[in-house]
Amino acid sequence: MIWLIFGFMLLAAAIFVIWPLIRYEKHLSLYSIAIFVFIIALPATMYTNIGAPSAGSEMASFEEMVTELDQRLRKDPDDLSGWKMLGRSYFELRNYKAAVEAFERAVKMESGSNGQTLADLGEAVWMHDQREMMSRAGDLFENALAMSPSNSKALFYSGLIAIARDDRLLAAERWETLLALSPNEEIQEILRQRIAQLRSEEVVQEMHAAPIVSVTIELAAAVAEVVKSDSTVFVIAKDPENLSPPIAAIKRRVVELPVVVALSDADSMIPGRVLSGFSEFIIVARVSMSGQPIAQPGDWYGEGIVRPSQSSEISIVIERKIQ
Repeated sequence: MIWLIFGFMLLAAAIFVIWPLIRYEKHLSLYSIAIFVFIIALPATMYTNIGAPSAGSEMASFEEMVTELDQRLRKDPDDLSGWKMLGRSYFELRNYKAAVEAFERAVKMESGSNGQTLADLGEAVWMHDQREMMSRAGDLFENALAMSPSNSKALFYSGLIAIARDDRLLAAERWETLLALSPNEEIQEILRQRIAQLRSEEVVQEMHAAPIVSVTIELAAAVAEVVKSDSTVFVIAKDPENLSPPIAAIKRRVVELPVVVALSDADSMIPGRVLSGFSEFIIVARVSMSGQPIAQPGDWYGEGIVRPSQSSEISIVIERKIQ
């Protein structure tokens, strides 16, 4: 029980500190992960290996015991519990490469059937190489949850990965499950706050992603004969009073035409300058013969005015040439 309480204390600290970093950076960067490692791994190591201040001299003997355990397992490789203990010990020493190797042996001996061992391996893989966060480590946490849906370690890490993938709902769901396992009211409150933020951010994102205008685009017959099928089609929304920079833009290919596309606040070029903030705007659909986003002589285009309060749909025929 003491280890469970200690683990949740570290978890609470990690969520509290790492969350502003994630929100500020909009993704889970290596810097955020480094802070997380410092919060989780270092205190755990100090508490486990050093303990009380008077036990500081025991670190060397702990390392010696780990070395002896490693050597013994080389001679007696069938000791499953020994490999797990070795993995945890190396992890506490922050020798993540060795921890990965030890947990891999344990996973192999269990034929990948133990969710906790998979979660331990996933954590070691993550700490050893953060580039594995979205690949191998993530897969290990998902497999762990498939076998043990209430595994707190897998729930926490998979929640962080979901945030990095911008899947707020999944992160909220994972941490809601974790919330149900927390024995401490203070930790529960932290989780509740983070879950509420995740869900509110998801709602805002969905609102911003709601279509503001639906644009039907087609080529005039004469133009279809002279443009290449792989040419880029830029669909651009502009402020009639300030044509540059565009409000929003998306790209398509000539081969896709005719096509119906939707422009939303999520397609904005500049944060805070969104389509929903304009009472009217110009929509330009342009075939770029050079592939450049800036209009060039020889490009073909069509345009129209949209007033969302009157209609959220417009049809544009690309039939004019820039001279």
